[in-house]
Amino acid sequence: MTTPDAPTAPARLPWVRLALVGAAGGLLSGAFGVGGGILMVPLLIVFANMDQRRASATSLAAIVPAAIAGSLTYFANGQIDLLAALIVAVGGIIGSWIGSWLLRRLSLGWLRWLFIALLIAVAVRLVLVAPVRADGLLELDALPILGMIALGVVIGIASGLFGIGGGVIMVPAFIALFGMSDLVAKGTSLAVMIPTAVSGTVANTRAGMVDLRVALVVGLAATVASFGGVAIAFLLSPEWSAWLFAALMVVAAVQLAIRAIRLQRKERAA
Repeated sequence: MTTPDAPTAPARLPWVRLALVGAAGGLLSGAFGVGGGILMVPLLIVFANMDQRRASATSLAAIVPAAIAGSLTYFANGQIDLLAALIVAVGGIIGSWIGSWLLRRLSLGWLRWLFIALLIAVAVRLVLVAPVRADGLLELDALPILGMIALGVVIGIASGLFGIGGGVIMVPAFIALFGMSDLVAKGTSLAVMIPTAVSGTVANTRAGMVDLRVALVVGLAATVASFGGVAIAFLLSPEWSAWLFAALMVVAAVQLAIRAIRLQRKERAA
């Protein structure tokens, strides 16, 4: 008899399906600078018979090589601000600790809906104000540095509380608050994800929540697909990129809303 957290035996899983899951996540990762978990997590739940926790952990492990490959491609094209990525990553590490601490102590009902509202608001702003595609990196002084550390803290807290990748927050924040072009925002977002995804994966693996065989198949497919995703990002105009990213945020908000409603029903039934 299996426990709720026990994964389905990898040998029974059609590797083609898992590769398609990874390819979908890799395309999202490269094209929009996000982790791809928005799509991969529900697909792993359906195709790999995983629970939410194990699917999230396995998805995070699978996205590590894709984030590295996508970052290198953006970097080769001069579309990553490495200093900004380092600053945000520092804030993200701090925020992840805070998020993990809050996760054990807070009632998350109203926080979930506030976060959903934030995603919708950012999506609306992206539609109304299209980003520019300018060359060059940011000139960082004290105020932007403090702002990026704060952004990293928010990303870390949101990731810890809601299990959602930081890209859906980072990319629009980089564009709206710091004036990055859409391509630099996506490349920098992927660079930030590398240390955070690696640290999270190490912790999840130690806790026995990662299905390493599934993560390997999904991760390899995601890595290959990430190159195509980056190519799509360079082909899309800033306006189309903004519209599609806004649609992605709406999808994320809908998924979180469905999860929140289910959790509320469980709490009432308990």
